[in-house]
Amino acid sequence: MNNFIFENATKVYFGKGCVKEYLSCKVKPYATVMLAYGGGSIKRNGVYDEVTGILKAAGKNIVEFSGIMANPTYAKVQEGAKLARENHVEMILGIGGGSVMDCCKAVSLAARYAGDIWEDFWAHPGVIDFEPLPLGVIVTVAGTGSECNGGAVITNEEKKVKTGRDYPRLNPQFALLDPTYTYSVPVKQMISGGFDILSHIMETYFSEPNEDNVSDDIMEALMRSVIRNLRAAIRNPEDYTARSNLMWDATMAENRVIKMGKKCDFECHNMEHQLGAYTNCNHGCGLAVLHPVYYRHIYRDGLPKFIRFAENVWGISRDGRSDEALALAGVEALASFIKEIGLPTTLRELGMTDQTVLKEIADSCGISAGSYRKMTHEEILQIFHECFE
Repeated sequence: MNNFIFENATKVYFGKGCVKEYLSCKVKPYATVMLAYGGGSIKRNGVYDEVTGILKAAGKNIVEFSGIMANPTYAKVQEGAKLARENHVEMILGIGGGSVMDCCKAVSLAARYAGDIWEDFWAHPGVIDFEPLPLGVIVTVAGTGSECNGGAVITNEEKKVKTGRDYPRLNPQFALLDPTYTYSVPVKQMISGGFDILSHIMETYFSEPNEDNVSDDIMEALMRSVIRNLRAAIRNPEDYTARSNLMWDATMAENRVIKMGKKCDFECHNMEHQLGAYTNCNHGCGLAVLHPVYYRHIYRDGLPKFIRFAENVWGISRDGRSDEALALAGVEALASFIKEIGLPTTLRELGMTDQTVLKEIADSCGISAGSYRKMTHEEILQIFHECFE
């Protein structure tokens, strides 16, 4: 394995009833709490009433920051930071999925920084040499794994750039994960979140080293878990075992554990982020369209790993296949799974009708240094065109 340094500062409280049991003690040091959430689903499913009831019983002053969108914008981050400063907020409590958590991390930074956080921390890597506003999260959607890292993906609408950075100083202090909170998530959102989990694992797995290593072994088990439990959750959205496994799969995929000793190839995320910046498409759905096509382009360059994927994740036997045929069978098993769970397979299904914008999107994509074959913007454009129909 390659050398690494591991750090994760987030304390996780997992299981049914964990919010009722632990929230009041976690917010005890803070008088004014910013309650951050999205479009209001937490008010329909009872989570909002439960959380505000706990905060009020603890004597907290609540400042509400709502309306965080699916692809949080830099303008929304600035709005939240302004609200936090004006109301002397002492901590942020984000309730939702990855978008809410990512936005809250950026707000926690911006609330205590006088400069332009986009230019100083997102457009370019920065150094956080001050204390961001304390942050805690309550997860209601399993997908991004944002609860246990400092990563935040933000869209700059003016520049048409969607990008993420991971700063350990932005890790939430605590994360409350109650799988029953995910029951009310629409099935399509649950499925797209589940595929995002799988994508995070695959983009770490399909990178060097190819030699035997602990991270790859863990990832094969996690991928099998996501596939098995996503199928079970589709059959029964209130299958507690399936929903709890998916929730922890999401955390394990992005708490940095599986990335230890790996180069990581997040080219599909780079491509999807820019598709999202231009079209505001659903993140998991965009990834589902891109992954099989991208892997058909690179599987020969990472043949040993793609063979392992076919055999150890999908259970495909060689049966006289050549190495290339076996590796490709694993990619096609992934493509079949995407169809099986009802995710889109083309950019047209994502709602795109105009191919002329694809070159501009392709040219704006970042190039992953960890890919088995370094992409060019020309090849990215070719992938987009192959994904269109």
